[in-house]
Amino acid sequence: MKIVLAPNALKGSLTAVEATDALAAGARAVLPDAELVRRPVTDGGDGLVQVLADGLQAGTQSLPVTGPTGKRIAATWLYHRERRMAVIESAAASGLALLDPAGPAPMTAHTRGTGELILAALDAGAQCILLGIGGSAGTDGGMGMAQALGVIFRDARGRPLEAGGGQLADVAEIDTSGLDARLGCAQVQVLCDVDNPLLGPQGTAAVFAAQKGASATQIQQLEAGLAQYADVLEATFGRELRNQPGAGAAGGLGAGALAFLGAELLPGAETVLDLLDFDSTLEGADLVITAEGQLDAQTAFGKAPAAVARRARAAGLPCMVIAGRLGEGADRLADTGITAIYALCEGAVSQQDAMQNAARHLRDAAARALQEFSAGRKTGV
Repeated sequence: MKIVLAPNALKGSLTAVEATDALAAGARAVLPDAELVRRPVTDGGDGLVQVLADGLQAGTQSLPVTGPTGKRIAATWLYHRERRMAVIESAAASGLALLDPAGPAPMTAHTRGTGELILAALDAGAQCILLGIGGSAGTDGGMGMAQALGVIFRDARGRPLEAGGGQLADVAEIDTSGLDARLGCAQVQVLCDVDNPLLGPQGTAAVFAAQKGASATQIQQLEAGLAQYADVLEATFGRELRNQPGAGAAGGLGAGALAFLGAELLPGAETVLDLLDFDSTLEGADLVITAEGQLDAQTAFGKAPAAVARRARAAGLPCMVIAGRLGEGADRLADTGITAIYALCEGAVSQQDAMQNAARHLRDAAARALQEFSAGRKTGV
């Protein structure tokens, strides 16, 4: 029997690679002779570099960059020399998890470190840059990234501005004369799992700023600042940006990538599966198992388990999902190709236990699922 193990990360507990190891341990306990194919996946957010380093057999490297509040940090990225392709996660340089314990910085956190990683990729000779965005610490519209690449932002009096959401409302001029010319020869693809626009009730401030510590007043300020910023961006580049799907991803970094990098925004999970040649992996398989921290109605919209399930269905294979938490709409995912859903934990287990011992729970859940599968019982969604 051939089983493809393709979990996403269980956020806060296991990386996608660690989740794959746990699934494999559970499978071995029940089917010791099965052929297990490990293919950890991601939808383009945290874990992108590790997943592609594992799948493409490429090494990672560390670079000191400017973190979201100005502190120097070490960010990991990947460069595949044969493909001349760099893989970068904005979360590794500008992510929420990098903030000081003192607390959030919704008005000052920036994306300069992400721009420094892009510079390193260009220095290495990258012709294709894969940029996963998500989990950003602030809402700067990509100002910090652009500054690292040579762009200057000025206020109405011609004074240079620092990056940060609190500065957006003062942007009156964008000087791109110093923008790194090598970007014109590189293909930049941005992977994101949300399609929010820059502004409005579904925009980045309204939907995501509170998660980054912004108060109701600060959310209003960020929205007004983003509107001013969008006006100047669109006047500078001569194109509409504010309503582009994904422009609001990562605190508006999506819009910044469209403008300054000439980027193409792509669905993260599907792009990763293509890079991993996932369809070929499914040839001759009997079953696919994936996993996710939470399964709900949003899973169907760009999340990795749904992308895996769709590929499995196209290949005529059953796809089991093990989920840490089942949210609203989890019982309506049959159309994605998910054929069975299993909870990570059996019985009454605290959230702390579930997260701290996620590897053991995932191993046991995989064993339970495969016992049913091998016994020939069919479990519907």
